Amino acid sequence: MKSEPMDLNSVSYLKLPLLFAGLCGIALAGLATGQQQEKPRTCRILVLSGPRSVPEKLHLFDGLVSREVEMPRMNLSPVYEIAPGSITIRMLSAPLLDPKALPAGAPAIVVPANLRDIYLLVTADRSNNVAPVKLAVVNANHEQVGRGEILWYNLTDKAVAGKIGSRTLSLKPGASTVLGEPASGHEEYPVELYFRVQGDDFAHPLCETQWRHDPRSRSLAFIITEGNRKVPRIYSYSDFREPEKPNESEGGVGE
Repeated sequence: MKSEPMDLNSVSYLKLPLLFAGLCGIALAGLATGQQQEKPRTCRILVLSGPRSVPEKLHLFDGLVSREVEMPRMNLSPVYEIAPGSITIRMLSAPLLDPKALPAGAPAIVVPANLRDIYLLVTADRSNNVAPVKLAVVNANHEQVGRGEILWYNLTDKAVAGKIGSRTLSLKPGASTVLGEPASGHEEYPVELYFRVQGDDFAHPLCETQWRHDPRSRSLAFIITEGNRKVPRIYSYSDFREPEKPNESEGGVGE
């Protein structure tokens, strides 16, 4: 599965904050009890814009700490720790030395307290003079997307359906879903997807190929419209994290 960036200006139907806010609401709150040590809260960044539209690095401020973060084009960023609780994340072009001097109009997104781990999606916004980006949050809690599963987003105005290994995918325009493991181990599996245009009952071919399953990794997959292309495109990103050691997690099982 190919992983490439895309230009926000060429993508239609991209209502990111509204779409992702809806999915975030279905997560369960993970509350630490007794003397359990709360795990660090994590964030990984994904850029959904062309390589020239977003700086290679920006500064993320979570209300407590300002740090430089990478804006990768072809992959997820390194894992960054962020503050717990209900917070507002802001992006800045320069380090924030004094929180009281926070620039007005900095790109911002609220992260609810029940989201312990997130993907932070970044798209271009040339109208913002503080940092030329927009932000959206995707729920990455481990009970939301397990190892080997695929989190799908259809960011087009076309319905998409078909077979992904042993699973069946059906996505309405603007919809999202978590697809269970399409295979059982490190193996190739067939993918055959079609799309429908509104008002047209014909199933147009989207892709017919083989993908490789990695049971260790969670994945994100986006179906998008680029430029004047009539056929949507698929972009996917793998999120592998080392399993926790037995003494670091109740029951000895990592994410």
